[in-house]
Amino acid sequence: MTGEEVNAFIPFPLPPRDPPLALDDNLAQLLARASEQLRLLDLAGDLVPSVEWFVYAFVRKEAVLSAQIEGMQATLMDLLEVEASGKAPVDADVEEVCGYLDALNFAWKELGRDTGAPLSMRLLSQAHERLLAGARGAGNQPGEVRRSQNWIGGTQPGNASFVPPPPRRLGDLLSEFEHAIHGESDLPPLVLIGLLHVQFETLHPYLDGNGRLGRLLITLLLRHWNLLSRPLLYLSLFLKVHRQEYYRRLSAVRSDGDWEGWLAFFLEGVATVAEEAIATARRLHTIVGEAREKLLAREDATVLSLRLFEMLPQHPLITVKRAVDLLDCSRPAAAKAIRVLEAAAVLQPLDARKKNRTLVFREYLDHLSEGTDVV
Repeated sequence: MTGEEVNAFIPFPLPPRDPPLALDDNLAQLLARASEQLRLLDLAGDLVPSVEWFVYAFVRKEAVLSAQIEGMQATLMDLLEVEASGKAPVDADVEEVCGYLDALNFAWKELGRDTGAPLSMRLLSQAHERLLAGARGAGNQPGEVRRSQNWIGGTQPGNASFVPPPPRRLGDLLSEFEHAIHGESDLPPLVLIGLLHVQFETLHPYLDGNGRLGRLLITLLLRHWNLLSRPLLYLSLFLKVHRQEYYRRLSAVRSDGDWEGWLAFFLEGVATVAEEAIATARRLHTIVGEAREKLLAREDATVLSLRLFEMLPQHPLITVKRAVDLLDCSRPAAAKAIRVLEAAAVLQPLDARKKNRTLVFREYLDHLSEGTDVV
């Protein structure tokens, strides 16, 4: 590539000013709907007895979906099987999903702590280090803003479909990016979140993981502006289903300055997924309630079987060894608790052919897993 001339894209600071952003009636209606659905989603978390169920489930769903957008083949079941085993993942795709979970949990807790780091490039770099903690990301400078040129598509910058800013410009551009987060603005926060996601993807400040971190950024910005008190929005489901449109809209911002088209797409996605997440939370709550009633109606129900049942939404895959650890009891007692749940048709074998059986809260997991199959 010696002597190769490359046209890199240098974005203007946010918000767009030439021409200025045009929030017409259509965008105003989409914004109102998205804002209301986010409000209802946050409220739904307050109305259920154990919001931790949904945080556990929805965060994992988002992690898997965000990885699938990047072409990884891990499924929600793959992730849960690794967690149920208590062992480190051996599959690189599952390892990267685990990295996303670690990054999100770390950054979300930091934003919630009185002495935690604010939303900044420093925090994003710390999250990036966790995102790329697996073997596959070790050579891509985890936690460090890139010091070399990267590109999207093609074999080199000269034939790439998109070339982000050169490293020497990133310092100033990322400072402007942080200012757009913390500076004064007349724009609604949800609109700013849509703009900031595109800007981050355009700057592409890391050698790897920009797509996943850019989608994680949406979740963190929702927390930053108090639009969601818990990470319950799995927007990557919408972006996965409309993957080509997602990339087309990002490209149109860079080539034509079509911020309005992107925002219409983004706000529609927020509203759609928030509405679906509310319905999913309600359905999962119903499934748990109906299963509890079936268990309580059995004469062989035991205290340990009831305790294990209440843990299933956060541990939908169970082995005897896992039950021993969760219940802090003997192996025979754990096995008996599992047999009661299996007899009540709450748990079913994941694969009856295997000697060391894993059982699954099938109805719960089937509903949660919708949209997470690899396609």
